[in-house]
Amino acid sequence: MPRLKDHYEKNVVPKLIAHFNYKNPNQVPKVVKVTLNMGLGEAIQNAKILDSASTELSAIAGQKAVITKARRSIAAFKLRENMAIGVMVTLRRNKMHFFLDKLINVVLPRVRDFRGISPKAFDGRGNYTLGLKEHLIFPEIDYDKIDKIKGLNISIVTTAKTDDEARFLLAELGLPFRKPGQQH
Repeated sequence: MPRLKDHYEKNVVPKLIAHFNYKNPNQVPKVVKVTLNMGLGEAIQNAKILDSASTELSAIAGQKAVITKARRSIAAFKLRENMAIGVMVTLRRNKMHFFLDKLINVVLPRVRDFRGISPKAFDGRGNYTLGLKEHLIFPEIDYDKIDKIKGLNISIVTTAKTDDEARFLLAELGLPFRKPGQQH
């Protein structure tokens, strides 16, 4: 059993029930999935960058990455419909818990000048998106084999109805939010 899932069931659920006065244990919000996404606009000129991004994202997630394609053509960007422009991975269940545990305890502390993540990146429905400028902070990435530094978006989808419930849930799981008024 993942360490984070065990922590959620033993410690976080009772705190959520006490704080939000849930009547039924099924009302308690939980993390449903984590999506990792790399948008690669430069893949229009250089198709080989998708292969390296796919293998790197697969190593980070521990699951095979899928290549995403453009939904529509945009002439200004020389983009055609169905062109490969990114890679993504969706993690659920145990892999999701292992990844979140690694993100909280290993990856985020490696960010240079890290003071916490923004508490404002919620979407209004209890989901949180975190953007990382460098994928090099993951321990699976070998610095010598990197051709280009790529950014990465991490979306955490929860069953929480409000952002406050989701913020409380993620803070209890260990995500280090910045204090209000504190600059990055």
